[in-house]
Amino acid sequence: MKKQALNPYLPSWEYIPDGEPYVFGDRVYVYGSHDRFGGYAYCQNDYVCWSAPVNDLGDWRYEGVIYPRSEDPLNQDGDMLLFAPDVTVGPDGRYYLYYVLDRVSVVSVAVCDTPAGRYQFYGYVHYEDGTRLGEAEGDEPQFDPGVLTEEGRTCLYTGFCMPNDAERHGSMVTVLGEDMLTIVRKPEFVVPSKPYGEGTGYEGHAFFEASSIRKVRGRYYFIYSSVLSHELCYATADSPFGPFRYGGTIVSNCDLFIDSYKPAERPMFYGGNNHGSIIEINGAWYIFYHRHTNGTNYSRQGCIERIEILEDGSIPQVQMTSCGANGGPLKGEGEYPAYIACILYCGDAATTVGAPGDWMDCRFPKITQDQPDGVEGQGYIANMRPGAVAGFKYFDCRGVKKVAVRTRGGARGSFHVKTSWDGEPVGAIELGRNNEWKTYEADIAIPDGVQELYFEFAGTGKLSFSSFELRK
Repeated sequence: MKKQALNPYLPSWEYIPDGEPYVFGDRVYVYGSHDRFGGYAYCQNDYVCWSAPVNDLGDWRYEGVIYPRSEDPLNQDGDMLLFAPDVTVGPDGRYYLYYVLDRVSVVSVAVCDTPAGRYQFYGYVHYEDGTRLGEAEGDEPQFDPGVLTEEGRTCLYTGFCMPNDAERHGSMVTVLGEDMLTIVRKPEFVVPSKPYGEGTGYEGHAFFEASSIRKVRGRYYFIYSSVLSHELCYATADSPFGPFRYGGTIVSNCDLFIDSYKPAERPMFYGGNNHGSIIEINGAWYIFYHRHTNGTNYSRQGCIERIEILEDGSIPQVQMTSCGANGGPLKGEGEYPAYIACILYCGDAATTVGAPGDWMDCRFPKITQDQPDGVEGQGYIANMRPGAVAGFKYFDCRGVKKVAVRTRGGARGSFHVKTSWDGEPVGAIELGRNNEWKTYEADIAIPDGVQELYFEFAGTGKLSFSSFELRK
């Protein structure tokens, strides 16, 4: 019996941002960087891989470490971090992993005979004279490689452009030969940075980072993170070299611009940087992206949403949801962990990322865990103070008569249960003060149909929220 697919799609103790998904055979594999719970920087762990059957996106399997950061000759002491990678299949049928270490601006390559085996260092992308890409005169620093191989050539897309840095021109494409390393066509800029975006159609959504490339129905889709950081945008072209035309926002990790269930400019989660790509799995299209947890930038979790690619090639923006790749709403019965909240904000409303080190303060609830990094265990929402809201979408509710919650902490008050963020409560659950997890329930009738569920804390003190249960 298939499991329901949830967001985040991996276990709550796993932190894989920057996801690049691929279907190889009858499984989908996701490659990304690897954050550390409680870490102090991005991407502190080694590369690992997870995979799932194409017909069951609720059944993810850990494939293990595929590449340790000390494998690179430039990083034998392991001091540098492995930033966002991408994978492509070369003309020889092997799998090539492209990445950039922090503090260097060259592209490294590793290779493996299987999608999720142990990759071995292969070399650095270089010009015919041996000079590494990123180190030749006139080269711009390399970052966040995205790769596409077809007809014996590999197109490598790279770049990182702070919003007001006129020395960085945008994302660039470089063509590699059949050896997967040697440049046969020098870098060309394809999507502009902010200083070069005026009059291009990219105004307000110029290139920042996170280059990714896909080919869909003969058209090339360039997916990237814009200068707004929280959104993944797309641009399309008839050639891998452009011209790429701006298309729009696919997903925002604070749901900005979505106006179907709330005002367009109201953020509903804590936005931060974003990175991911699109993939067709078993006949349906999805966007992989990430969200931020633990009140920092450095513990990011992978999420999935189902998308549509319309006949004209456009991709309408999708909402963040708790049901993700489920293919529809979750069952409106049983117990669900609170960490699948796709809406989370305090009484002062949600905010996007602030200055480094000042991302969230003591007002804000956060998704976190009790156990150390890498140890299995269930996440939960901590620091729910008066006015804090945790929201979940969507559930197919039929005959729900009771709602229970599992909480702990020194709070006095109740959870007001709503079916819209600004609606009237359909009921309330009185909570107690307890130092260990305890379940509280109330007779609350949830209207039949596909519903959103919101739990708003009213009272004093603060509490942690582990799970909720819908009962008939």
